[in-house]
Parts: sequence; structure tokens; C-alpha cells
Amino acid sequence: MPSEASFDVVSRIDQQELDNAQTNFDAAEAQLKALEQQVTTQQVELHYYTVAAPMVGIVGDVPVRVGDRVAVTTLLTTVDEPGAVEAYIYVPADRARDLKLGVPVHLIDAAGRDLANSRITFISSQVDTETQTVLAKATVENASGNLRIAQQVRAQVVWGSHEGTVIPILSVTRINGEFFAFLAIKDGQGLVARQKLLKIGETVGNNYAVLDGIQPGDHIIVSGLQFLRDGAPVMEQVVSLDDAKGGAGR
Repeated sequence: MPSEASFDVVSRIDQQELDNAQTNFDAAEAQLKALEQQVTTQQVELHYYTVAAPMVGIVGDVPVRVGDRVAVTTLLTTVDEPGAVEAYIYVPADRARDLKLGVPVHLIDAAGRDLANSRITFISSQVDTETQTVLAKATVENASGNLRIAQQVRAQVVWGSHEGTVIPILSVTRINGEFFAFLAIKDGQGLVARQKLLKIGETVGNNYAVLDGIQPGDHIIVSGLQFLRDGAPVMEQVVSLDDAKGGAGR
């Protein structure tokens, strides 16, 4: 009899412990699910504060510091993608009718040296109301890295091309608004300087385009102009186009 009474007490105690353990387990499981839901909510919210670069590149300056208040419009940093760049060319509206896809473009520095060559790849259909210009774009490979993001350079748009005569700028003198150049002309047994009136066109690099006054094959005097007068004897010395700052085209 004592053993049966003892057996009944132990059975009741085990059932009670099981019930308590199950209750604690259910409570812990509910708490775990609640915490998992909080983590999921925080991850979704964190997504709105994650800064992800749209491409692989080089991070530039970081103007913000820890603790600064920022908004969605705040510039956090810049990412420069190495390689090709896109040149933004603002063309006066009155020349926009001459813009066409594929038109050659030369990008040059302040000294007139070529930085890159490209062609028009995009033409805006709108005119900027403030500047009265039309935006054109040209993709530049920039393999040599001569150009940088946001750099300002000069752009020469080639509206057309034709063969013609050019003359070095330094070999042209201007008198009373007219342009003159000295040519070496054969006179008897020697050469003399003859001043020729020129009709000058646009500047092409270090040269003037000549519309009238000289012909291909004429011998142009490119040095010592300050000592020359019409009819003065001269001695011819052939120089290269580079030495003549571009030379005369033929």
C-alpha cells in the first residue's frame, strides 16, 4: 500500500512539470516569432538607409560626417566610373538646325591642344530657356585619361569640311583692318618680298584659312616680317610645317 501511494504522487508531479514546461516553451516560441518579426521589420526599414553604388568605380569626396543630418537629396559622395565619359556640348539655338548625329567634335584645352575626338551621339529636342542653347552629347572613350568628370573644356563642332589654303597666323600682318602676307617672288636673278592682300576666313588651329590672295605652292615668308618692305631682297630657307606653326596648306 505505501508503494502505491508513492507512485500516484510522483505521477501527478511529472504531469505538472510537463505542463509548465510546455507553457514556457510556447511562450518562448511566441517571443522568438515576435523577435523574428521585429528583425524582419528592421531589415526592411534599414533598406531605406542603405547606400549602394549603382556601378563599380572610384569613390570621391565624402562631404558628410558622422552625426550630420541628411535627407534623400543630400549628396553623400560621388562614384566615378573609369573609362568612357560623356561630353555635354551646349550649342547656340541658332545653329541647332545644323546639328546632326555623327557630326565630328574635337575637345581641346585652353592652349588649343586636342584632348579627344568624338562624334555627336545625342541631340536634345528642347532649348534651354535661360541660355538659349541646345544640349548635344558626345561619348568619349578617354582611354588615356585626359578628361575628368565635371571638367570644362572647349568643343569644336565640325559643321563641314573642304580643302583649302591656310597660312600661319604669325606670318600675317594687319594694317588698317586689312590682312597682308609677304611672299617670296622671283625677280630677275634673286628673290624679293612682295606684300599680298589676303582675304581671311576662320581660324584653324594656329593657321588662318585663306579665301583669296595666295595659292597652293606660293612661298610664304614666316619670319623677320618686322624688317621687311615690299621689294626687299630675301633669301629663301625651307622650314617644316611644325616650325612654321602649322605651315601653309596646299
